[in-house]
Amino acid sequence: MTATFETIKYIAFDLDGTLVDSAPDLAEGIRMALADLNLHTVTDNDVRGWIGNGAEIMLKRALSQSVNINPELDEALYQKIRARFDFHYANNGHDKTVVYPGVKDTLSALKEAGYVMGIVTNKPYQFVPEILEDLGLAHYFSDVIGGDSLPTNKPDPEGLVSLRDKHGLSDVQMMMVGDSKNDILAAKNAGIISVGLTYGYNYGEPISDSAPEFVADQFNQLLTVLSTEKTA
Repeated sequence: MTATFETIKYIAFDLDGTLVDSAPDLAEGIRMALADLNLHTVTDNDVRGWIGNGAEIMLKRALSQSVNINPELDEALYQKIRARFDFHYANNGHDKTVVYPGVKDTLSALKEAGYVMGIVTNKPYQFVPEILEDLGLAHYFSDVIGGDSLPTNKPDPEGLVSLRDKHGLSDVQMMMVGDSKNDILAAKNAGIISVGLTYGYNYGEPISDSAPEFVADQFNQLLTVLSTEKTA
């Protein structure tokens, strides 16, 4: 059986850059961590180019001041920055993180139509439930997999495969929605179809380069490629 949008029963979503714009809060946490150690600062725009591979890679990019991590980066320095970032990001709240336009209405329509939905993000799990709750998104999702929930992160398909197996689904019944090549590659590695969003964080590369089955400029375009007439 070939996967089509009509066969989908379960939709997995990325979080940062897909459902929410979290860059301002992430950048503030990084700036405060760097300031604690009297290091350089970073801008929100810098951080937008470093998001997508989890906290460790993001922070090592911040220390390297580049998307390409300095191979001579001191691991002990990273561990210090990580501890300070985790503290600040956990305690500063998420006042600057906002839900993208159309996300809530679209998720409501998909849930009403009977789709089961989950989160598969490279963001450390410890931060995810609170963010979803604070932004009024938690009730849409049956599952939440964070960057440290399993041994691997996207683009490894482990998170998607674990959800497929948990819910007794076939590959043609699952779909991944994300803004990064890591999301699209994870879907391809899992053997499922994907939707790529153009507005998120993808290292300055067009999401179309990763060849998702559908490219959307707005989140609510999901409703044009999925049948919202299905029943639970």
